Formats: sequence, C-alpha cells, structure tokens
Amino acid sequence: MIPNVTKGALVEYGLSIPPLILEFEFNPETLSRTRSVTITTGNAPGTKGGYDFAFPWETSRVAQGVSVEPEQFSIDILVDATDRMGDINHPVHAIANEFGVEPDLDTLRAMVEPKTQGPGGVQMLAGLGFGSPRAFARDEYPSVLLLVWGSHVLPVFLTSVQVEEVAHLPNLKPYRANVNLSFQVIEGNNPFFKVEKVRMAAGAALNFASGAATVLSRIF
Repeated sequence: MIPNVTKGALVEYGLSIPPLILEFEFNPETLSRTRSVTITTGNAPGTKGGYDFAFPWETSRVAQGVSVEPEQFSIDILVDATDRMGDINHPVHAIANEFGVEPDLDTLRAMVEPKTQGPGGVQMLAGLGFGSPRAFARDEYPSVLLLVWGSHVLPVFLTSVQVEEVAHLPNLKPYRANVNLSFQVIEGNNPFFKVEKVRMAAGAALNFASGAATVLSRIF
C-alpha cells in the first residue's frame, strides 16, 4: 500500500534576509519523537533514600529535583525537483532545470547557520560579515523555526541536517535528495507552544473518554 504523502513546512520566525521558508513532502510514519526525564541520583526525591509517598497528594514532593528535557524530533523528508522540471520558459521550472534542489538544500543550511541582527531588527547570516568585526563582540544566534505539519505548529531549533543526494543533473546539481532533520522544541510561554499544550490536553481528554477510564476500575 502506498502511504499518503502530506505537506510540511519549515518557516523562520523572524525578519531575515533572505526569507527562509522550505515546503516539503514527508511520510508521517517516519517521524520520531523523544522526550526524556532526568532523575537526580543520591538522596534526591524519586530515588532510593528520597521521599516516600502513599497518597496521590504526596506525589509532588517525590518529583522534586526531577527535570523534563525538551522534546526532540527527527523526520525523514524527500526533496525532489522532478515535478518542477519542465518548461524552461516558466520561471520556477527554469530554476529547477538549472539548479535542481540546490536552493532547497541551501535554505536548510542557512537555517542552521548562526545569524546576526542588522538594522531594523533584520537577521542576516553571520558569515556575511555584518555586525562587529570582533568575534567576542558579535551577537550570534541560531534561527527560531516553525515546524508545520497537519494541525501542528511547533517552535523549534534545527539541530541536525543530514543530506543524501541521490540524483543529479548533467551539471552535477542535485535534483533529488533524502534528508534527515532533527529538531528540539522551544518550550516556554511562546504562543505556539501554548497552543500545542492545549491541543495535547484535549487529546488526552479524548483518550480518557474513549475508554481509558475503564482502566481505573481494574487498578483500584
């Protein structure tokens, strides 16, 4: 069975030159999500020698000193210019015929390059030489991106880009590439993460309503 292919996008959240936006196709079955909990060793709560509990209202003290790490994502996408290669008189087709997916891959590379802030709050690649010539005085930072797919819009840092070019034009420009992208979710009070938390709570409520509540009757 051929899996359904849906669209996703990476959008830089900020004023940048050039604007960094990449739309892509990916199979949701290849998306990996990881969230971990760090438990302090020794006599800290949650470990042997730490606080005990007997009742539900006592569990919060057991969790003291336990930290939850930001969620991490890994997805595999196909970057393919085949459907854009055609009539050389069409602007989009002309670019694809000449450069393949190299502009797409350059966009991904630019998303992980450090930025500096120029006049008017515009962000530019630090490597272009804007800002202070002294390294210690440069204010460089990574891009804040929005990972968009389906009903999800998550603020993320792009932490890793792995590219496998699998087909090339006669001029050796790639026109098809398999790409693995890794992200770390930016948590906090930003509006995108807040919306995701509300969506998550609603999903958990639906799970409870769909039959998970019967588990309680078997435990207690």
